[in-house]
Amino acid sequence: MGVNKLFAISTIFLVISLPFATSQEVENEEDFSYLNGTETGPENWGNIRPDWAACGNGQMQSPIDLLDMNVQILPQLGELNASYKPSNAVLKNRGHDIKLEWQGDAGGIQINGTDYSLKQVHWHSPSEHTINGRRYALEAHLVHVSADNNIAVVGILYRIGLPNSFLVELGKYIKRISDVPEGEVVVGVVNPRRIKWESRNYYRYMGSLTVPPCTEGVVWSVLDKVGTVSKRQVDLLREAVDDDAEMNARPIQPTNGRPVGFYRPKKFRY
Repeated sequence: MGVNKLFAISTIFLVISLPFATSQEVENEEDFSYLNGTETGPENWGNIRPDWAACGNGQMQSPIDLLDMNVQILPQLGELNASYKPSNAVLKNRGHDIKLEWQGDAGGIQINGTDYSLKQVHWHSPSEHTINGRRYALEAHLVHVSADNNIAVVGILYRIGLPNSFLVELGKYIKRISDVPEGEVVVGVVNPRRIKWESRNYYRYMGSLTVPPCTEGVVWSVLDKVGTVSKRQVDLLREAVDDDAEMNARPIQPTNGRPVGFYRPKKFRY
């Protein structure tokens, strides 16, 4: 059996047979921080609570560096189909990040025949994932949950440039909960499609939540095209959260031999 074929089979096996993540990420950061070298910093998350042990001893942790030389192109992964729709949403300041949470049916995505409903989007600055060692200014995580509470996350990276239109819409609401721990504000109806996907290409791997409890079994799909966000928008997100979470990106984790696939649509042949 060829290496590529073996890799493809292994990747598909991972996506459909591993125990999936069913524990939601922690909702506030009272017990952890992003300050390296401290008792509550990322290197010590696994020691803070027994149920956070995976943060320290897990073998499939996120984020990772998406290194092209280690990626296999896998057309059989299929297009990442999204069927998002407008729904009422609330913006929350969790201390460690800003989260927009949909209250009703906002649609979702489908992976390997399983439907995952969109629940929320939050932001990390700088980006948590890197591509070929490069870290970007911001990363959005669109968190989806299946009927049996399995988790799939779509990651979108952004570099400094033109303002991000979705964050333009949320700007006035972010300001209202800036420096308000556990503050929240009703935004009203928000269309998730406003979080534009600039590409149909994506990286796929099995990983974890990037905040405690760092539960493994999360299906990650990271879009390959990098969008833009203004420096002011990044600053706004940083200023809104707690001081120890202004730079709220978890350090890159070892891949430990995990396969990373890459999907791009096949070109038409005439």
